[in-house]
Amino acid sequence: MFTACLYRKREKLRNTMTSCLSLIMVSPSHIYCTGDLLKQVQLGRLFSDDKHFVDMPLRESPELVLKKFQQLVNVTPGGILSKEQLQQFVSSSFNDPGQEFEQWEPQDWTSSPQILAKISDQKLQAWASDLNAKWKSLGRKIKDDVRTHPMFYSQIYVPHPVIVPGGRFIEYYYWDSYWVIEGLLLSEMAATAKGMIQNFLYLVERYGHIPNGGRVYYLCRSQPPFLTLMMDAYLVHANDTEFLRENIHLLEVEYEFWQRNRSVSITVGDRNHTLNYYNVQIGEPRPESYSKDWELASDLNEDARQELWAELKSAAESGWDFSSRWFLSWPPPLPATLKDTKARAVVPVDLNAFLCKTEHLLASFYRILGNTTKAAQFQAALECRLEAVQAVLWNEAAGVWLDFNLLKKQPNPAFYPSNLAPLWTDCFSDQAAAERAVRYLEGSTVLSYKNGLPTSLFRTGEQWDLPNAWPPLQHMVIAGLAKSSSSRAKEIAFDLAQNWVRTNFALYKKYQAMFEKYNVDGDGKPGTGGEYQVQEGFGWTNGVVLQLLDLYGDRLTSGSPSTLFRAWIVAACLIVLDLKW
Repeated sequence: MFTACLYRKREKLRNTMTSCLSLIMVSPSHIYCTGDLLKQVQLGRLFSDDKHFVDMPLRESPELVLKKFQQLVNVTPGGILSKEQLQQFVSSSFNDPGQEFEQWEPQDWTSSPQILAKISDQKLQAWASDLNAKWKSLGRKIKDDVRTHPMFYSQIYVPHPVIVPGGRFIEYYYWDSYWVIEGLLLSEMAATAKGMIQNFLYLVERYGHIPNGGRVYYLCRSQPPFLTLMMDAYLVHANDTEFLRENIHLLEVEYEFWQRNRSVSITVGDRNHTLNYYNVQIGEPRPESYSKDWELASDLNEDARQELWAELKSAAESGWDFSSRWFLSWPPPLPATLKDTKARAVVPVDLNAFLCKTEHLLASFYRILGNTTKAAQFQAALECRLEAVQAVLWNEAAGVWLDFNLLKKQPNPAFYPSNLAPLWTDCFSDQAAAERAVRYLEGSTVLSYKNGLPTSLFRTGEQWDLPNAWPPLQHMVIAGLAKSSSSRAKEIAFDLAQNWVRTNFALYKKYQAMFEKYNVDGDGKPGTGGEYQVQEGFGWTNGVVLQLLDLYGDRLTSGSPSTLFRAWIVAACLIVLDLKW
């Protein structure tokens, strides 16, 4: 019986892989997503970054490339090509990455958006102007040849230009784009922002969901669902009700993808509650990190390898790739590695907070459009989720929401900024939640870090753990605290914003660059750890800083804490002298 269960599980993974790959043309998928060519090139380690190979466009048709490769395999003893053979084959069959794009500058870019006038500190104002200019360097337009000859590319075509994260991430990504769009709107680039939303709607219409990013090898996993939140951000700025009317059915299609494919029932007492989790049912190594995944699973049997690879893809779908948050062997001091990743066993607080906001917005959108039936449907879904979040994820003892582990049937007590996501998305009914969240933060050590809110308090070497701090997490916590009625919550929100802006500004002065993540240790530096070097650019970092400058521009300062402290001492001395006189 146990063997039969393993067989059925393996067959499910294989069938899901086949179903997923059927969404794209078969020949390119056997180059960029699976197959012997992908395996030999990536395990041959021709490039320092596995992503390089799977981003390379083809020089010839995929059928011809695969035929030539198979001919080489057939005449090679053992069928394994040497590194030199692989290098020669790749050089003759592929072009360098990036040739799928053409030069593009946003036509709606302006050098003096109104947000600049809201910033009192002149150094921060000049910096914000620099960040506004960076949108031009991060703009990309996909060549029409990708549309007419998609089989030659791993790039997924979209019709409108995009703003990319930067660095190795030369294509569009899903959840990154939310903070990019918010930044674009503050830069008065509503047309560019709308185009990016139209691209995601195009993907939903074509595939039924939004892939992790703009590559065919990302197609079988998504990322945190932000499409409806993007639409809301755009509508706040543009009030484009007709755009909403034309596309609300696609917002619902994406929502249904998560409900159909990423939901789980949990029993608490005598009540069943439905919540969502990340759940990619596909084995095989991630193409963009193939050699790392293969090496990690090298001592496992076939079934265990496929399960591990599916877990890694599920963790990647969360955007938190990788983190102690997904490790089964918590809390420390139990040793844990990526092999302990069990992302599909976790019901995440933030994912359900995002979907809570989605349900709230869909109900609101349908009311605006006059569809009371649909509005009532999503209002009911929202109320069910609020009840489920309270029953399953709220932890009374901790005074905060905690991820729930399905295997252990208990919450994860560890600190993660995502524990506070419901404050940002209003996914709670107890108005004392903000005060409880303040006590939760003050009861930990996280507020002692002056360069940003740490992603966790565990040093695992993974990039979504200590010592790294990530822009979207800073924004969620700050914005959630800032809009509460608690004066202490508002105070903490400003302090966190001030620390984050100072850190980003100081490193910008030092490196003339913005980074995807930052290190909370010491005087602050770019983030570390994970599978690749820290990347510059950087789309969501720029967007978050602009949002914080919009929120607190009249109060934020560019001076270091030590400078401010000296200013406070000088002021105090002057007061004393004045009193003496």
